[in-house]
Amino acid sequence: MTDIAEKTGQWSRQVNWFVERFCVLLLVLLVLDVWLGILARRLLPFPLSFTEELARYLMIWTALLAVSSGIAHREHIGVEFLFSRLPAQMRRGLALAFDLLALGFFLVLFLYGIGFTIRGFARVTMIYGMPKGVPFAGVPLAAALACIQIVLVGIRDFFNPEPPETTGASIVPVGEE
Repeated sequence: MTDIAEKTGQWSRQVNWFVERFCVLLLVLLVLDVWLGILARRLLPFPLSFTEELARYLMIWTALLAVSSGIAHREHIGVEFLFSRLPAQMRRGLALAFDLLALGFFLVLFLYGIGFTIRGFARVTMIYGMPKGVPFAGVPLAAALACIQIVLVGIRDFFNPEPPETTGASIVPVGEE
């Protein structure tokens, strides 16, 4: 049983490793884009109107994709107050209930996000003229990653001999096991 917990924990860490690095890349691009927008507005003699729209899409994608990282670390806002006060077996059950509830939410978000993205390809952005389906694709992608992490973390915690101590039990980074 602990083999299953260890293997799914390892998969969760690997998925999270890539997601975190991609979010950092998007965040770096966001900062550079905002700086370019400020420079264009204050110092450069020509306006760059694309920077605001790009910043908006980079910020949305970064925030959406970071959700799966929060799930991988079992970070839940406001749940810790109740969770840490329960006996060990109840914590395992509550963690499973949270996982099932979150999985249902993200599955619905994924399904509606696909339709949202498909409909977005019929419209174009104001400045780039690209189909809005491209930036909208962040919704189903983030929901799918969240579902994957919920399943992996849920299986890890279910088969782990020790019930989770907190909802924010941090994972060990890849390579430091």
